[in-house]
Amino acid sequence: MDSRSDLATTPFTADDYRARMARATEAAAAAGLAGLLVAPGPDLVYLTGYRPTADTERLTLLVLASGQDPVLIVPTLEAPDADRAPGAAALTLRDWTDGTDPYAVTAPLLDPKGRFGVSDNAWAMHLLGLQQALPDSSYAALTQALPMLRAVKDASELARLEAAGAAADEAYREILKVRFAGRKETDVAADLAALLKHFGHSQVDFTVVGSGPNGANPHHEAGDRTIGEGDMVVLDFGGLKHGYGSDTTRTVHVGEPTPEERRVHDVVREAQQAGFEAVRPGVACQDVDRAARAVIAGAGYGEYFIHRTGHGIGVTTHEPPYMIEGEEQPLVPGMCFSIEPGIYLPGRFGVRIEDIVTVTEDGGRRFNTTPRELAIVE
Repeated sequence: MDSRSDLATTPFTADDYRARMARATEAAAAAGLAGLLVAPGPDLVYLTGYRPTADTERLTLLVLASGQDPVLIVPTLEAPDADRAPGAAALTLRDWTDGTDPYAVTAPLLDPKGRFGVSDNAWAMHLLGLQQALPDSSYAALTQALPMLRAVKDASELARLEAAGAAADEAYREILKVRFAGRKETDVAADLAALLKHFGHSQVDFTVVGSGPNGANPHHEAGDRTIGEGDMVVLDFGGLKHGYGSDTTRTVHVGEPTPEERRVHDVVREAQQAGFEAVRPGVACQDVDRAARAVIAGAGYGEYFIHRTGHGIGVTTHEPPYMIEGEEQPLVPGMCFSIEPGIYLPGRFGVRIEDIVTVTEDGGRRFNTTPRELAIVE
């Protein structure tokens, strides 16, 4: 097993989570925040390794603030699970029981006049409860206040993302061997899901199979349409392996494509390459979008590229940063994101090509290496 494989499978330690929480606390202070309030979801998993076994209305909240140790507020009945989390040794657990006020437990930990970053998926009733307990406090969504909280990956995270990308690539190589014509989109989607699991994914997040006119809808989910000879088919699939995401798209064709279909696919492939070649430290996120979009617009298809060029990826398959016009955040080594331009011709067909890319010291590196040329399937 090589060193990258070792890194991908070595569990994160309490020290890893302690360092993450310390960096997050420092970043919050630098942003003028009194602290961070992190509810169950990807931020909590990233910072502590704790993922509650069930979505619950009971308050669970990580409190990070300068000058105090991290505290995780949990319901008493869930405290044993929280105490077994990989990052539990790096924080203090404080539990509350049904029939007591969880906001009264939380409020003494907070600056009563402070402004706090709150994870985007916090329940509104919990935020309102805190506001009632601390009427002079204020709050900002973490995506806005600290958009780069999880954006720059360390070596272990990069190894996990690389392993997830390699597994998705293996799934693509295998799906090319199955029959498409005469089968429903849902049949091929089921094959993709099974392949992702076979190659080590613990969770399948999506298996988009858009055939013919359905491919012109970027977020079409596999349906009952029967794939036919002459169809262009968009395959977009991914999930989690070792806790980190994969997300790749390739577009295939059932039988021989028309010259126009080949041309559209070539334009998208050139756009995807242009976006990749734009990646280097210091370049703004929007410049990756601009590079890919310029190729498609120059070929006369600009109005048919209807989404951003890319999104970040990590403990979730979609997170900041975003490769989109107006995003001036400079690229930093260790950032990981998709580059996925597309052309969507309504009522006819669509083409999208996507790789996950990481920023290196002098450019970019792909985590998806399968051929980007148009593959012919049966």
